[in-house]
Amino acid sequence: MPRINRFYLPPEQWSDPFVLSGSEAHHLTTVLRTPPGSTISLFDGQGQEGMFEITSCTKKQVELKKQTICLHEKPPTRIWLAPGWNRATRRGWFLEKAVELGAWGILFWQSDFSQGRVPHDSKDAWTGQCLAAAKQCANPWLPEIHTYPGGIRELIKTTQSFDRVLFLWEGEDSSALLSPEHLRTPGDTLVILGPEGGFSRHEVMTIQEAGCTPLSLGNRILRWETAALLCLGIAFWDAQCAPHTSL
Repeated sequence: MPRINRFYLPPEQWSDPFVLSGSEAHHLTTVLRTPPGSTISLFDGQGQEGMFEITSCTKKQVELKKQTICLHEKPPTRIWLAPGWNRATRRGWFLEKAVELGAWGILFWQSDFSQGRVPHDSKDAWTGQCLAAAKQCANPWLPEIHTYPGGIRELIKTTQSFDRVLFLWEGEDSSALLSPEHLRTPGDTLVILGPEGGFSRHEVMTIQEAGCTPLSLGNRILRWETAALLCLGIAFWDAQCAPHTSL
């Protein structure tokens, strides 16, 4: 069976008449040369996706006829990552893998040891990288991306909106290893990670005073993106093994 090409249509545009425009229409008509009568898949990044037939198209606009629409339920367990800001060389790769593994949100924050300054707003390029990954892996959800240039105190102010907050720290108080149980409880779990240089003492004290749970990933020093994706990988694999049974 031939692969069905997948395109993004923003949530506010999911109503009759269904029309694909902009870069998505250009890719469909000019790059893929998809003719009228073909079937494509659309998703909105908010759990909604469907199958559509192309009724007419130009280089700038594609008109579509709805065939089926499916609305996915929000997953019961949602993992958010808060990595300290790092240089850009691996950020695109990280965003791609985060989407593939189902990150619910990414919060970039300005750390004392960050290389460069975190922008005040998320970048369009980040959204594009997430969209490309979601198309490839058929994830119906796009992660929320936010930035916190005000540092750890600004980030900590957001923690009240989460059901639990963990931070990965190789300090003297983090004897417990991260396990699937830490990421399995329903609700929103935030995992705070430091940048390449780790947390400063000030940041550790601020996080501890907020009541966050310190955990370790073992005795090997991991890059920030490796640690972040390991967390997502643990949660992703654990979800595939559900429902859980007691031994």
